[in-house]
Amino acid sequence: MAVKRRYESARRQELARQTRRAILDAAGRLFVDPGYAATPLTAVAAEAEVAVQTVYAVFGSKRNLLSQLVDVTIAGDDEPTALPDRPFVAEIRALTDPRDKLARYARHLHQTHARQAEVMIALAGAATADPEAAAIWRKNAEERRRGMAMFAADLAATGALRPDHDVESATDVLWLAMDATNYDWLVRQRHWSPEHFQRWYVDTVAAAILDVPPPET
Repeated sequence: MAVKRRYESARRQELARQTRRAILDAAGRLFVDPGYAATPLTAVAAEAEVAVQTVYAVFGSKRNLLSQLVDVTIAGDDEPTALPDRPFVAEIRALTDPRDKLARYARHLHQTHARQAEVMIALAGAATADPEAAAIWRKNAEERRRGMAMFAADLAATGALRPDHDVESATDVLWLAMDATNYDWLVRQRHWSPEHFQRWYVDTVAAAILDVPPPET
């Protein structure tokens, strides 16, 4: 009986995970088009093929659904692991050359934007008119800046920052360069390859804040 109960519990957890994923996927599509403000939770429920009561039971509110959608889209999963604790951050910190650090982050940035660009562009648009979306946008912007502040400090520790930059101003440059609108324009609109985008990121940021010569060509 104990084995059967464990099996049934595991099955319920898996079904709950699938339901949550279906709702998030539906919200991801509808919040992009027709948009957050134009999408009631009844539409999300219909798209996910669940009852609207299920959407409320899992997420509580439309605002919380949007917030969790942004978090999961950025992370790529719903594992309870903070971004600073993820393997790519340890890999960046283990590198000693500042351009290598930028190159490793550029790889991660492309992977992240490939998932999130549409959602983030939609969130930015919704934030101009919807207070709930605006609050989530501000929270995300603050989290991105904190992440870039840690990255700037890591780069500064190599001794490679230009004399006219400190951690604060380097954070500004990193925060600007990682914005989803850059990826949206260059890759999604202008059809740059991932490799071209990553080279642009490394070359642009290195030229702006690093006191190191570019690599020989």
